[in-house]
Amino acid sequence: MHKKMLALDLDGTLTDSRKRISSRTKEALMQMQREGHTLVLASGRPTQGILPLAGELKMEEYGGYVLSYNGGRIMDCRTQSLIYQQTLPMDIVPEVFQMAEKLGIGMLSYEGDSIITGMHYDEYMELEKNINHLPLRQIPNVGEYIDFPVNKCLGTAEPEIAAAAEQEYLKAFGDRASISRSEPFFVEVLPLGVNKATSLERLCGITGHSREDLIACGDGFNDVDMVEYAGLGVAMENAQEAVKRVADYITASNDEDGVAEVVYRFIIQENRTNVRKKIDN
Repeated sequence: MHKKMLALDLDGTLTDSRKRISSRTKEALMQMQREGHTLVLASGRPTQGILPLAGELKMEEYGGYVLSYNGGRIMDCRTQSLIYQQTLPMDIVPEVFQMAEKLGIGMLSYEGDSIITGMHYDEYMELEKNINHLPLRQIPNVGEYIDFPVNKCLGTAEPEIAAAAEQEYLKAFGDRASISRSEPFFVEVLPLGVNKATSLERLCGITGHSREDLIACGDGFNDVDMVEYAGLGVAMENAQEAVKRVADYITASNDEDGVAEVVYRFIIQENRTNVRKKIDN
């Protein structure tokens, strides 16, 4: 049997509603890695927000990969080395922040181990801070302050406002950056062409895995491309409808060990009980 590569989104997929990995899911992933399969954590989070989960799953020992910033950066956990990176063009960063101010939404980016933003502050910035366990610094004229390469900027707003803002950003920057929503309240501004699917394709080329070897699980808007790209694309029961439409299989929710179900059904050759039917394409 070919060794598999399992790519997992984090929030709403790997972690439950309390942002924790359940004991059953953790054991399934540990067994999978012991059998020589490759684990990839693929998230819109910054790298520092993913590493604690990678440590919990002992990915440094087993040789997994962290795909952060929605695909803008790939790190080899075993060597702790950066093997791929894309950053936003420096000249559009001030414009991205200026438009956020004009639209009345939040906008943030990342510097080292910190989240940085302007003087606008909302509950979704607080959520991003808490998810990643990173401090947040408010900086006047933050768009002008940023004179270093960044992997992404993140807009924050109520879902209906974020949906409208996404369209405005597409009009203004669609030919210079990738614009999408990872959650109903997050607007991602990424380097042009960067998404989880393109980065996973690049990673498969590095590791020698084929597309058919790749299983990808997700729940959010920014998971659509990787779920559609993978040899086996999996949507969580709690996934956005857009993810379910392109999935080959719908597993249990993130609060019902949906990831463990996938591991036992498609990767580990045992415990094949309590699985769901593969959906029709």
